[in-house]
Order: sequence, then structure tokens, then C-alpha cells
Amino acid sequence: MSIYFDNASTTKPCKEAVEAINRGFSECWGNPSSLHSMGVKAQLAVDDARKIIADSIGCESRCIYFTSGATESSNIAIKGSAMAYGKRHKKIVTSSVEHSSVKESINELEKSGFEIVRISPDKNGIFNPDDFINAVDENTVLVSVMLVNNETGYILPVKKIFSVIKRRFPDVITHCDCVQGFMKIPVRTGELNADLISLSGHKIHSAKGVGALYIKKGIRIIPLINGGKQESGIRSGTESVPLIMGFGASVKALSPHIEEHYKYVSDLKQYLCSRLSELEDITINSESDASPYIINISVSGIRSEIMLHWLESREIYVSSGSACSKGAKSGVLEEFGLSQKLSDSALRISLDFSNTESEIDEFIKALRDGQQKILKSR
Repeated sequence: MSIYFDNASTTKPCKEAVEAINRGFSECWGNPSSLHSMGVKAQLAVDDARKIIADSIGCESRCIYFTSGATESSNIAIKGSAMAYGKRHKKIVTSSVEHSSVKESINELEKSGFEIVRISPDKNGIFNPDDFINAVDENTVLVSVMLVNNETGYILPVKKIFSVIKRRFPDVITHCDCVQGFMKIPVRTGELNADLISLSGHKIHSAKGVGALYIKKGIRIIPLINGGKQESGIRSGTESVPLIMGFGASVKALSPHIEEHYKYVSDLKQYLCSRLSELEDITINSESDASPYIINISVSGIRSEIMLHWLESREIYVSSGSACSKGAKSGVLEEFGLSQKLSDSALRISLDFSNTESEIDEFIKALRDGQQKILKSR
């Protein structure tokens, strides 16, 4: 039986999502923009999912816009707000460890004349909120900071950063990539002080190909896709009703259990770290107070890809970093202060409430065997 420890890359769709998606294909396949009863039925299904997701983060339904995924959500948020507000203000402040969808969107804006300030953690790998706050001035249009880092599980001090910035410069737009935090830790719009929030379906036991963007009431966004007026003109194109229904179903299923799952996964992480301490030449790169869902380790002397494929041969699935990088190094671990040697041997273990201690035991056994046999073969 396989062991899946790559939940930060994608999650297995839950029963509720699969059932909702199937209903979407079999019962709600009309076009939501059509005025006849089949279209109305599809639109009502979309509206129901929109309300579920809005309730989960504490906002009005009209503030949720469906997209093809968090990458599109972040592109719309960053480029769309820059186009709307960036004629007079040309500075963007962000962290140096953002997901590639945020990083590359901001890189594109830099090419068109925006000044980009990238805040790095200190020598201990810790982000100081004041570094972000002090970088913002009257020329700043946007601050984009992720909630949970997708490679290490580090929780960035978004609440403090955004709350102070909003008091000092209320017109600055704040964006938060909440993909690795949504349905794992509380994500509430009022507490985050975020004007824009990116969410993903397939990270929370729904399907790939669907995401959402929260846009605070009153915030202007220039759409990136032109066409029809779907999603209030923010994201033109016929909505994928079945996937949206699945997204709503997974949020509805998970919302009541966030604290329960967090406690379970925290205990699982503690057990994993305890078992890892039994092995030699293992470095845990994630902070102790990082999200328990993501644990980054390094196996000294063995490159990430070699150990990853060894574990795969035992039907144990982990990652060597962000799945979006397709195996390429993102540079995030070095930003957190890891040496090149540790980065080259890093593995990301991302847990889920469906994982068990017995799976961890099997993982530790396979990891120990891999250390011995791979090093011996050299």
C-alpha cells in the first residue's frame, strides 16, 4: 500500500467533492449564463459554492470570484491591482520566499517599470514585520506576503504586517497567498487585513483546475481576461460548474474540523520529528512553530532526487520542493539560511489528517535503508 506524504503538492479529492463534481456533470451541466431553467440550476450551484467559501473566510459572497486555480488568482490580484492603481504609485513590497505565481507576476511588473522591494528573513531565517512595514511609503501600491510558505511551512507574520501598513497607509493594496493555510489554520479576512486573497481547490481535497480570489468590496481590479461578463467581469469565461461545486463541497466538509485536524497533524509532526531524531545525518529545516502540515528535512550526503526516487521505489511519495518548480531549485531554502549542501539534499514531507503513525514508521524504515544502501553504493 502506498504512502502519500506530498499533500502540499496536491491532495486526494474527498468523497464529498467527488460526489458534488459528479452531480455537476450529470445534473448541473447547463451554462450558468443561460436564462433558461438549466442555466439557472447551474448558476444556483455556483452561488451555493460561492457562499460556502465566503462564509469560511468571513466575507460576503460577492467578494469571491472563481478562477482556474490559485496561480490565476494571484496573477489577477497582483497584475490587476497594479494596473488599476499603479499609474501614480510604483512600488511593490513582497517577501523573497513567495510562490512562483506571485514571484513571477511581480517580476513581470518590475520589467514594466515598477520598483520591487523583496524582504528577506534575517540570518536565523526569521521574518521581521518591521522590515516590511518600514519598506512601505507614499509611493507603494501593493504589498504581497504569503501566509504559509509552501516549502518549509514557515508562517509569515501577515496579520501584523498588514494591520500596521493599513493604519499608516490605508490606500496600499494588500494581497495574501493563503493556499497552504486555507482549511489548515484559520483564514479570516478581517483578521488578516488583506484586500486580496488567493485560494486553491486541489490543496484542500477538491479537484485541480479551480480556485478563488477574494476581492474586498471597493477594491478595483483590471481583468486580465477579456470576453464575457462572468464572475462580474473579473474572470471572463464560462465557469466550470462541476469543479466549483466540488470546491464548495470540500470546504463545507473541512470547515468544522480545522482545529481537530490541526491538533491531529501537530501530534503526527511531533511523532515524525521524534522518529527522525533516531537517524543520523538528518537535519530538520522547518521551524518548530511552523505549520505542522509541512516538514522540510535534509538527508546529509544524498541529493534530493536520489532519495526521492528511492522512497518512490518503496511506494512512499514525498517532494524535493515545490511541485510547481518541476524539480528546479526555487532558491527559497537558501533564503531561509540553508547552505547549498542542505538545500541540495532537502525533502519536503507534507502531512494530512489521513496520514498515520504507522505510515511514519514505514517512512523512517525506508529512509534508514536508503541512507545505508545509497551511501554504500558509492
